[in-house]
Amino acid sequence: MQLHLDRVTGINFISAVAPGEIRVGNRTFRSSLIVSAREIIADWQVSTMDEIDERSITPILTMEPEIVLLGTGDSVRFPERRLLAGVLAQGIGLEVMDTAAACRTFNILAAEDRQAVAALLVG
Repeated sequence: MQLHLDRVTGINFISAVAPGEIRVGNRTFRSSLIVSAREIIADWQVSTMDEIDERSITPILTMEPEIVLLGTGDSVRFPERRLLAGVLAQGIGLEVMDTAAACRTFNILAAEDRQAVAALLVG
């Protein structure tokens, strides 16, 4: 699925989502990644929801987001309740959705100059 949005120079925008890959600008990623408007962590060592734990969310939180968009693959799966509570207790919003929806939402928030971070499982 191609995603189109007016581009703002210097901001990471997700340009396409397809089975097994996500394209950010002209770069294609085939494994899970974390994206903010200015940074990409391409080596996020999470491939399933069962692997998300306190250690795996640390790189997300160090980006100091106001909201985290967790893209859980082709279907919506929620992480353990204690992880959700830990993020929310830090005053950070957390939205859980399928990866394609998280990519679309990220682009909108990034264009609005919001401190959003998308943590995306590639399925």
